[in-house]
Amino acid sequence: MFIPVGFEQKSIVTSQGRMVYYTNDKAPWKIESDNTDDVPTLVFFHGFGGGSSAYEWSKVYPAFASEYRILAPDLIGWGRSEHQALAYKVDDYITTITEFLEQTCQPPTSVIASSLTAAIMVRVAIARPELFKSLILTTPAGLSDFGENYTRSFFAQLVSTPVLDRLIYNGGVATPGGIRSFLENRQFANSKLVYEEIVEAYLESATQPNAEYAALSFVRGDLCFDLSLYMGQLTIPTVIIWGKKSEFTGPEIGQRLADLNPQAVRIFQTLDEVGLTPQLEVPAVTIGLIKKFLKQLDEVPVAVV
Repeated sequence: MFIPVGFEQKSIVTSQGRMVYYTNDKAPWKIESDNTDDVPTLVFFHGFGGGSSAYEWSKVYPAFASEYRILAPDLIGWGRSEHQALAYKVDDYITTITEFLEQTCQPPTSVIASSLTAAIMVRVAIARPELFKSLILTTPAGLSDFGENYTRSFFAQLVSTPVLDRLIYNGGVATPGGIRSFLENRQFANSKLVYEEIVEAYLESATQPNAEYAALSFVRGDLCFDLSLYMGQLTIPTVIIWGKKSEFTGPEIGQRLADLNPQAVRIFQTLDEVGLTPQLEVPAVTIGLIKKFLKQLDEVPVAVV
């Protein structure tokens, strides 16, 4: 796995197994006299997809390591975290994300999350608002928003077929060609920005033992839901960043979701010529926006609930 300079791997135990995370606990970031109680925490959660892991944010979170205690977990079923042989559900991630925040953070905490995980984070923040200071979400979509049903899509139906699902994953997804094709054609707006390290990092995650269980749960639609049913309940100050060239859900859906709760969603920022993961495609821009928005959100009082 690709770990930035000055970061090390640690883990906690959740109800779904061991959850690995990366944190700035080494030089040049860590100093023996550091009092971590005085340093705010910033948590980065990756999205879902074949080969997803904390690597997704690895070009962004080191930029904050001199000012924050950084936590970047591999979600259960992804990266180096435990991969159980089960059909994962949304509640599994609501539970384990909550457990992670409870065990590693002194609330309230600023959290950054991507894609479907960002949508799940909205539900975590509704259930446990005291854990959160602010949210910055990139392309948060439940993939069945406003009454759409992702599970009826052709590919979701295809991978719902036993045996065939494993053949598709092992032969078409968890291969160098499969990973590169997906990144270039579906995840990035500019395929020229996909370089070999990204492919290798995604491939390493996708080929972990039992990695297919979480990935297939995602592709089948087991983790999808209608985020529009929850947005109105959010009370945490939130910013949404949306790549206009996102292949899965366009910015029109994002704006509709934001408009459901303007009291919580303070900013809706679109990015031209950017796809699903601006944190990988345009990391410098993403860093600049996060720094700007963290400052703005710090000035917003959290609602008392």
